[in-house]
Amino acid sequence: MSEVKKVVLAYSGGLDTSIIAKWLQEEYNCEVVTFTADIGQGEEIEPARAKAQAMGIKEIYIEDLREEFARDFVFPMMRANAIYEGEYRLGTSIARPLISKRLVEIAQETGADAISHGATGKGNDQVRFELNAYSLMPDVKVIAPWREWDLMSREKLMAYAEEHGISIEKKKGKKSPYSMDANLLHISYEGGIIEDPANEPEEDMWLWTVSPENAPDQPTYLDISYEKGDIVAINGEAMSPATVMEYLNKVGGENGIGRDDIVENRFVGMKARGCYETPAGTIMLKAHRAMESLTLDRNAAHLKDELMPKYAEMIYNGFWFAPEREMLQALIDKSQENVSGTVRVKLYKGNVVVVGRTSDNSLFDEAIATFEEDGGAYNHKDAEGFIKLNALRLRTAAKKRGK
Repeated sequence: MSEVKKVVLAYSGGLDTSIIAKWLQEEYNCEVVTFTADIGQGEEIEPARAKAQAMGIKEIYIEDLREEFARDFVFPMMRANAIYEGEYRLGTSIARPLISKRLVEIAQETGADAISHGATGKGNDQVRFELNAYSLMPDVKVIAPWREWDLMSREKLMAYAEEHGISIEKKKGKKSPYSMDANLLHISYEGGIIEDPANEPEEDMWLWTVSPENAPDQPTYLDISYEKGDIVAINGEAMSPATVMEYLNKVGGENGIGRDDIVENRFVGMKARGCYETPAGTIMLKAHRAMESLTLDRNAAHLKDELMPKYAEMIYNGFWFAPEREMLQALIDKSQENVSGTVRVKLYKGNVVVVGRTSDNSLFDEAIATFEEDGGAYNHKDAEGFIKLNALRLRTAAKKRGK
């Protein structure tokens, strides 16, 4: 431990990382540099600065990375329609590579010996932080306190915090607070009563969304404009990637959009229950698929859908900077060259309903698809040969079985 003189800590200002900052000072007797990434968590930022200062930390990095996060991480992921195990929209997973990237850059800037994070020894984030860091700085030393200390419960952590004068937000009486993570894409909740998959979450747990039952009785319509697979405007107003997500989170939350209650398979081998609010991501995924339905070739779209679970798994498991993810990203980005146009969605009591889509690159030909007279655009007789050719192997097998 004495070999470490300076460590850069990924610092949220929450219970775990505040304790870690003090623990690093005491156990490693080293200088601590804190790095807090503003990726859309809002009110957590300035309290993080104050807490770090209260612990005597002199080098405090707080950086606004919202645009970089949205532009270079969330938007590329959305081009792939990535979703893990059919439900999880990867809100925590996609934030880790950006944080890891800045951690190692700050370590290099400040001459630090190591980096540290607050991920537990049971979770996915330890894997994500470290795999991404090693991809960028192969010889970096990583300190993971949850794999070293004996503070293995929320109660012990809170007792440590009280002993060392570390303030705790979001307490509910004598109960342990939820473990939460927030960014532009989502806010997540773990722990407390929702550790039991049978328990319904308390309504006051949800911070971003109204319940669908209490959402407005009138729907909200949005016209979402795309260029090459990325949202560039909403209702005709040009927006930056981060502004798009902030707006969609607001209007989606007001309409009860984006609540998910999931039991997922962690990379480390266990199942875990988590609750998530992802208003912007829910709207973005629905609208993007609608835009692709109009502009993307059938086989290209089907190939993307076949590759998507693997791509999502790479992000979930922490392989953002791995060559296979970058290779897939190149394929995905190539598929988006003609994914431009406008999708109209209706938001109503927790639902996102696509009600229209238009594009100059549309592959939809009304003259061919119509149920009315098509003027000879499609020869119905051609279908007979098509069907018989596709049935040839089936008919051959059936005759063999008949014998």
